[in-house]
Amino acid sequence: MIYIGVNPDIAKLGPLTLSWHGVFGVIGGALATWLIFRLDRSGLNVNKSHLSEVLLWGIIGGLVGSRTVHVIDYWEFYSANPLTILSIYEGGHAIWGAILGGVITVAIYAWVKRYPVGNLLDTGAIGLILGQAIGRIGDIINGEHLSAYTSLPWGFTYTHPNSPSYGLPAQHPAVVYEMLWDLAIFGLLWKLKGRIHPPGSLFLMYLSLYAFGRFFLSFLRHDSNFVGLGLNQPQWISLTVLVVAVPWLLIRLRRESSKL
Repeated sequence: MIYIGVNPDIAKLGPLTLSWHGVFGVIGGALATWLIFRLDRSGLNVNKSHLSEVLLWGIIGGLVGSRTVHVIDYWEFYSANPLTILSIYEGGHAIWGAILGGVITVAIYAWVKRYPVGNLLDTGAIGLILGQAIGRIGDIINGEHLSAYTSLPWGFTYTHPNSPSYGLPAQHPAVVYEMLWDLAIFGLLWKLKGRIHPPGSLFLMYLSLYAFGRFFLSFLRHDSNFVGLGLNQPQWISLTVLVVAVPWLLIRLRRESSKL
């Protein structure tokens, strides 16, 4: 077994708690932003000034979306404690909400401003998936995502009393599996950047691959409420994304190939 005894809380500043989850979330976001602005965009045709404009809107939309999806998932608690809905500094965010909230906000803003939506989303996808992978390091340290128990030698056992997983049997490192899947997607997108057309196709590939992996990995996760048919909220969102993104991507690729 792999034992993790790190305190998930780095420091407390009044009502605010600085956690490893938050630190690596910020690091992941910073690296994603850095990469978006500095990767070779010769084949992606993105204007830096456009990126600067949409970035702020993407962050706002991502925060609102992540909190909204989390609150919906745990509505029984938040309906009884409505004031805590705004306590975003205490944690409680959903990655699918962050992705979809940020993407929808960016797409609407770029469309209104008549910026190249597809090119912007393609560039953002490469940074997003890297940021997601880095952010999972904080989840690994904190042990807040409860997973299925396992006797495998790489099962995680959390020994710090402040960890949400303290005192529980060894668990599958589901967030590690997801981090590795994210890095694999990042490698593929990096290799395909500028080579897959029309614009927006790289982003749809990112959505499809992440949704596919998240759907199956969520069977190991026990930290989300079940909605129906034995599936939890992230799985239903993943299925919805797959139903929309995969056919859309295939249609676009087929139309592009017919032009050649």
